[in-house]
Amino acid sequence: MVGCTFTDKYDSLLKNNTDRKTIMTMNLERPAMTGTLFADLHNHTLASDGDFSPKELVGLAEKNGLSVIGITDHDTLKGLGPGLAAGDAAGIQVVPGVELSIRFNRSFFTGTLHLLCYFRPQRLSDQHFVDAFEALMANGRGEGLVRARIAKINAVFGPAGTDPVLDRDLVFEDIASYSTNASRRHFALALSQRLGITDKNTINRIIGNDSPAYLPSGIGLDAAGAFIRKQQLVAVLAHPAAGSFTGKGHYREVLPPIDTVEILLPEFLAAGITGIEVYYPGHTKEHQAVLLSWAQKHHLLVTGGSDCHDSKERPPAAAGISEADFRIFQAALS
Repeated sequence: MVGCTFTDKYDSLLKNNTDRKTIMTMNLERPAMTGTLFADLHNHTLASDGDFSPKELVGLAEKNGLSVIGITDHDTLKGLGPGLAAGDAAGIQVVPGVELSIRFNRSFFTGTLHLLCYFRPQRLSDQHFVDAFEALMANGRGEGLVRARIAKINAVFGPAGTDPVLDRDLVFEDIASYSTNASRRHFALALSQRLGITDKNTINRIIGNDSPAYLPSGIGLDAAGAFIRKQQLVAVLAHPAAGSFTGKGHYREVLPPIDTVEILLPEFLAAGITGIEVYYPGHTKEHQAVLLSWAQKHHLLVTGGSDCHDSKERPPAAAGISEADFRIFQAALS
């Protein structure tokens, strides 16, 4: 294939029925990310914590010259139907997905990492698939997470806990009386107003990040992996180096450094991830090189996206992938 482009080489292999994983082992020379982006596969809408409606997000993709966008709201499918309809109307391909929250509670890291889980639009017509996905996500946010956090608090700080502080066990109704979408603030209100704990240091000891009862949002990796494998999702490890970002802005978030993610990488591989988000606004060139080496070593798809939430701090079309990489990604979708 002397003189052929990356895309020509890929097309030739695909026509000869070479599967994607075999192609990824062949170490084809990937072109540098230059010029206009083709696909931005990581975006949020009003369905989770973005500022734009799905229709507005598609309009911004069109304005920025993108051919493809992924809609990947946090732990919800709600923005996908409107997004796909808007994409059809505008001639922009929308790839449906979810940014699934995965919680960890380890000696070296307690917090949440994310998997971008993609699938073909037709899957949304399968009510069994939709119901199963929503049931899985419900355990990571909303009532499922609230109940899990309550159980953890009681196990540590309840009357029979390892470090008794509460006069009685915290119950679900204590939290639900404030909100059906409870945050840390609602736990603080319940501890103060319903359990009589007025000392802020004590409240923080119970619900702060350093608390032995702290439970981050998200589901366990085992449950996520079982679903990913059963449903044959394209699961991509999101922004693995964002926690090591040294610049200003929101791209670092509350994420661990890349060294910590590397320790957890074998577990993600065992769970069934098939890709890694290399191109991301919070990834330096050095981090991109490291992540590309991971992709090559483990035969992973290379993806990228802006993680768009708004027009200023995390704007659209700030990162993405070439048409060549998107075509490999698209072939993997089921």
